[in-house]
Amino acid sequence: MWKLQREQDIDGEQPVGPVQVIHLDTILCGAHLLPCYGSGFLPVELKHTDSLDAWDCYFVNHFIDQHAHELLS
Repeated sequence: MWKLQREQDIDGEQPVGPVQVIHLDTILCGAHLLPCYGSGFLPVELKHTDSLDAWDCYFVNHFIDQHAHELLS
């Protein structure tokens, strides 16, 4: 699996605001991201809408379907 991490600027901090604009015509398919969990428990107040901001790195699951496996392999 591939591991994704957030983009950082020269000072090692995360940039504020959108970095790039991607046209919808250039998106081929969706991605299945699995968070890189730590050793502790998830907080009870964590909502699904906060999941992209809650973790610093993710694994890309290329076994989600045949098309993703062929594209990412």
